[in-house]
Amino acid sequence: MSNGSWKPFVFGGLASVTAECGTFPIDLAKTRLQVQGQVGSKYREIRYRGMLHAIVRIAREEGPRALYSGLAPAMLRQASYGTIKIGTYQSLKRLLVDRPEDETLLTNVVCGVLAGVVSSTIANPTDVLKIRMQAQGRLIQGSMMGNFLNIYQQEGTKGLWKGVSLTAQRAAIVVGVELPVYDITKKHLILSGHMGDNVYTHFVSSFTCGLAGALASNPVDVVRTRIMNQRGVFLYQGTLACILQLIA
Repeated sequence: MSNGSWKPFVFGGLASVTAECGTFPIDLAKTRLQVQGQVGSKYREIRYRGMLHAIVRIAREEGPRALYSGLAPAMLRQASYGTIKIGTYQSLKRLLVDRPEDETLLTNVVCGVLAGVVSSTIANPTDVLKIRMQAQGRLIQGSMMGNFLNIYQQEGTKGLWKGVSLTAQRAAIVVGVELPVYDITKKHLILSGHMGDNVYTHFVSSFTCGLAGALASNPVDVVRTRIMNQRGVFLYQGTLACILQLIA
């Protein structure tokens, strides 16, 4: 490994962990909103009217610490998923194209999809635990490793990789949209002459790609969250069954 080839992996992981810590309450509110309304489950009641209402109600009823339920597996997920995703994306691009200015949209999309699928598949167990801890809040007791072992003992290896196909699909959409949008936005901002290669350009590019990725992946993310959160009696026998119940 060359002196610089490790940098995308390390910096990508650090950036992902930092972002996760800063936005975790919003992510928790998203998960609660996605699981509410499940027919035949404890989440059937519609408790939250939106993101801000969910955050305020969770903090008031369950305590401020509940807003960070599942933070440990989320950080572990980002340390693995984020590191592999961004590092693999950059490495694949350098294999196909020598210079950043020669990159095309197709190159970025292909590299992004491959990087997202590989990284999300590896990190799927941390995603399962994070979603369950976010959905249950303070009802889940014990350490992160204790809950991992509990899922494994009750549901086996399949439980840890539940919803992995949807996770891979979501990651393919997110990374396939986010990273190319980021690169293309940054490239055009710099080439236009309106902004230089500085922190403001990176912020605008990151904001744009994050918004694009969230909009593109949200339907798959809802299905993935509900399937990962189910245990015991399965409400959904597969992706199609979950989609049909959601739109019914």
